[in-house]
Amino acid sequence: MVVSIRSLGLNGISGYEVSAECFLSGGLPAFDIVGLPDAAVREARERVRAAVKNCGVKFPVSRITVNLAPANQKKAGTVYDLPIFVGILAASDELKRIPPDAAFIGELSLTGAVRSVSGVLPMALAARAAGIRTLFVPAENAAEATLAGGLTVYGVPDVAALTAHLRGETLLSPAHPWVPEDETDALPDLRDVMGQENVKRALEIAAAGGHNLLLIGSPGSGKSMLAKRLPSILPDMTRAEALETSGVWSVAGLTDPRRPLLTRRPFRSPHHTVSAAALSGGGPALRPGEMSLAHNGVLFLDELPEFHRDVLEAMRQPLEDGEVTVARAGGTLRLPARFQLVCAMNPCRCGWRGHPSGRCTCSDREVEKYVEKISGPLLDRIDLHVSVPSVEYEALRRRTVPEDSAAVRSRVIAARTRQLERFSGTDAACNAQMPPSMLAQCCELDAPCEALMRSAFERMGLTARSHDRVLRVARTIADLDGAERIEPAHLAEAIQYRNTDILKG
Repeated sequence: MVVSIRSLGLNGISGYEVSAECFLSGGLPAFDIVGLPDAAVREARERVRAAVKNCGVKFPVSRITVNLAPANQKKAGTVYDLPIFVGILAASDELKRIPPDAAFIGELSLTGAVRSVSGVLPMALAARAAGIRTLFVPAENAAEATLAGGLTVYGVPDVAALTAHLRGETLLSPAHPWVPEDETDALPDLRDVMGQENVKRALEIAAAGGHNLLLIGSPGSGKSMLAKRLPSILPDMTRAEALETSGVWSVAGLTDPRRPLLTRRPFRSPHHTVSAAALSGGGPALRPGEMSLAHNGVLFLDELPEFHRDVLEAMRQPLEDGEVTVARAGGTLRLPARFQLVCAMNPCRCGWRGHPSGRCTCSDREVEKYVEKISGPLLDRIDLHVSVPSVEYEALRRRTVPEDSAAVRSRVIAARTRQLERFSGTDAACNAQMPPSMLAQCCELDAPCEALMRSAFERMGLTARSHDRVLRVARTIADLDGAERIEPAHLAEAIQYRNTDILKG
């Protein structure tokens, strides 16, 4: 007898339907799993065998063949334990009828308990798209599965409870749709930063338009401290953004079962020893990397010149396209990577170039060699280049409390609201994502602005890309002022943030 049980699998960060076809036949007892399984899937034989015996059911003494279809797609992980278990019991008449619109995912322990798995959210979304109406998942993953909507989700604690439900003896209760609660954990606040008003202004502009930012200053000037406070002034993600980002984190196994939906924008800060594969994604299982984990959020690279050159160059294409394409021997994978890049660096190797103490010992050639680690094409993709001066003693001892993040965030949200209205019906969500086709309409310049832009373009040697990025930044500054058009003051402020002379010390 052949029984087909519906299940789900993962291809990168996308789910797809898998059928576990179980066939019991005569011959010597054996248990085979086919359909391009990896080692974890093949080991399901022992987990399922022990789980069947420990739930009080006799394991069938026959030749068991399980085919995971489609058979040309590699199967990985432990999500197929539960459908294989159900299929074997149904094929041996221990379970009479399995609903045709039900699917099962979950890992089994030897005692029969159902353990949580990664990637439940994208698999639940794929189940809904495939017409599945009932989804059985591990109890710890039930809240995450309800985020897909349109599904009746049952959290399964163990196989005994599942068999009792399928036999109609003791029914499981459907999981209630998970509703996000207000975030209670406080983020680092801008009021902790004394002085640095010009850098705070740049942070506000970067947050309001989603622009990339480079902070350059000596050690102790507050570069990392300021960058880590950027999330406190960013608006929360929309529902669509939250689902997309949470799906990536779910595949990576980083979601919290108690809070499966991310509402705050992610902030990722990899160490400078990170590899290009860890940043881009890939590996044997083609998992998302740091750029994808920062999708719809912030990727912070501290000590930028200390990163390997190939790691930095791997960001060039994702910064333009908002996605990263990973090509490996195991296949090709397209991962979302629309992130806001924030970088911090010292002006020279010793770090003290331009410091009032005059302790820098680097020659001009050494400074040039240090800065040359960052390529021109990468710098061209960073909208704001900001010098972070050393903090003066008077600023540190000032008794007045600086403006807090809540006040800045309110202005950022107001500017983002204007941008959402402007880009309604398009894929763009902020000025940094404005397509070139909309620049002429949204960033129209009058005669004074045109003259100012022409002068800056010729004097600073701007490229076509940097020209467009200056216009986008100027549009953001105008949005913060509530202005309908870009005015000369807005454009002048945007141009000053393209001053690459600060990299020369």
